[in-house]
Amino acid sequence: MDLDVFVAAHRQEWDRLDALLRRRRRLTGTEADELVALYQRAATHLSLIRSSAPDPQLTGRLTQLVARARSTVTGTRRASWRDVTRFLTEGFPAAVYRSRRWWVPTALLSTALAALLGWWIGTHPEVQATIAAPDELRRMTRPGGEYETYYSSHPATSFAAQVWTNNAQAAAMCLVLGAFLCLPVVWILFQNMLNLGVGIGLMSSAGRLDTFLGLVLPHGLLELTAVFVAAGTGLRLGWTVIDPGPRTRRTALAEEGRSALGMAVGLALVLFVSGAIEGFVTPSGLPTWARITIGVAAEAAFLLYVWILGRRAVQLGETGDVEEAERSATVPLAA
Repeated sequence: MDLDVFVAAHRQEWDRLDALLRRRRRLTGTEADELVALYQRAATHLSLIRSSAPDPQLTGRLTQLVARARSTVTGTRRASWRDVTRFLTEGFPAAVYRSRRWWVPTALLSTALAALLGWWIGTHPEVQATIAAPDELRRMTRPGGEYETYYSSHPATSFAAQVWTNNAQAAAMCLVLGAFLCLPVVWILFQNMLNLGVGIGLMSSAGRLDTFLGLVLPHGLLELTAVFVAAGTGLRLGWTVIDPGPRTRRTALAEEGRSALGMAVGLALVLFVSGAIEGFVTPSGLPTWARITIGVAAEAAFLLYVWILGRRAVQLGETGDVEEAERSATVPLAA
């Protein structure tokens, strides 16, 4: 292709498109139709130049021109309170509900693993000796020891913020790393359950398991549920890489990935609540039964939220993905 001839033949079209884009007044119907037609031609010209006679300066000018035209033609969609309401009442609970066959078994198996590790550590002094020296173990588990002062060692506000940040990062890692064939998610889960199992084992060996559970349960129920949901969703995303089903692998990953990213936002809100409980309720002077009741109430509220709103949204066709108008077009596949 002779680039000079091509530019001479189409320069007037590009200049006209540029002039229409610079118009400050509202375009007439005829001008709007002309702008759309010129935008489509310019996009075709850009593709031809890139493939046949790439010229950095001309490619840069046309790329910018086409981008401006696309923005004008398609418009920029702004998030609204309607989107927030839809996400909280339909999208997020539906995504969590749809993933229940992954995160519920994940929660049960992980809890069983933590309990098994706690029993093993608590009944085997030789295992405890590999964790820390005897004096250090006594310092950790005695009344007023490190396990108890951990929750009140910092101001409640900063402690809640730190806890929320750490847990949100762990949940995000489970969601994102699930695409790597599930293995990183399994490792993150194991590390969390190992830490919980160590606490159960050491405090039970000191005869203070009730104190430990009284400190962990108020915030831990909701916190661990959020982690299990993130892990289950990550595992589901990883399995999509292995078996995308009737969809193409690219389409399946796009759909499940968008749902997972939306879930990350929702779980950040859930973890904010658990972080607030851990920062303000767990170290408070409330009786143990009152603190545990608050934790159980928060957990029950979340599960009801998922099972009532999420189930209803799924029955209405909600998947947790973005609205259909914002998705890329896909070619139907034969079953």
